Amino acid sequence: MEVSENMKIYTIPCSLDNYSYLLVCDETGEAAVVDPTEPFIVMRQVEEYKANLTTVLCTHHHHDHIGDIEYLLEEIPSLKVYCHRSDRKRISQANCFVEHGDSITIGESSGSVLHTPGHTSGSVCYHFGDDVFTGDTLFGAGCGRLFEGTAEQMFHSLNSSIAKMRGRTRLFFGHEYTKTNLEFALTVDPKNPATRQRHSELSKGAVSAPTTVELEKTTNPFLRCDSANIQEQLRRVVNEAPQSPLEVFRILRELRNTF
Repeated sequence: MEVSENMKIYTIPCSLDNYSYLLVCDETGEAAVVDPTEPFIVMRQVEEYKANLTTVLCTHHHHDHIGDIEYLLEEIPSLKVYCHRSDRKRISQANCFVEHGDSITIGESSGSVLHTPGHTSGSVCYHFGDDVFTGDTLFGAGCGRLFEGTAEQMFHSLNSSIAKMRGRTRLFFGHEYTKTNLEFALTVDPKNPATRQRHSELSKGAVSAPTTVELEKTTNPFLRCDSANIQEQLRRVVNEAPQSPLEVFRILRELRNTF
């Protein structure tokens, strides 16, 4: 369990490597679940913590994140199910549609929506205080594949949105890929001692969420596209001389796709 201002955050490992998150307001007991991959597990956690589940927060439309929301609605017909407005037809159970900058309230805790296209066109993050739920936009030491968005969109979502937050901001991501991401990072940023240390300290099978903005900016190559060391390494690996951080990002994402 993680404790935030006015809110407790419970990590729910599910499926093969997914994470759902249960957010519970300290003052009211009102709760939201981020990406309810396996509704039965979610409801078991809700009952264990004696929470009042009122809200579902969908980061994007992929089935491994939204699961069978129908089951949750059968149990709690009054649920508010949020997603980006562009996913209205792709998340049929959604009934609350948001845009970048919109506000969301869970009991006494207020948050906001960040539209972060790249992995999908309707990907969003949910920002509560110093906590951000990133779905498949940002992972520990990595980022999501570009299934619908462009490299430019994802680069902007990561580097002009998430990376601009305070260093202590905690990032709760959607999959446990951190170990593999760090192994990839060491191939493109081998001179980075912070990456090597993070890799050596990561216990096998450990839950690595949450991470922080500060940690990602020092070890996540997708947030270090202006690094001279990474650019030099890419010239060796792919025999290309990237002319901009965006071009570095594009090459990194293509390399990670086949790693």
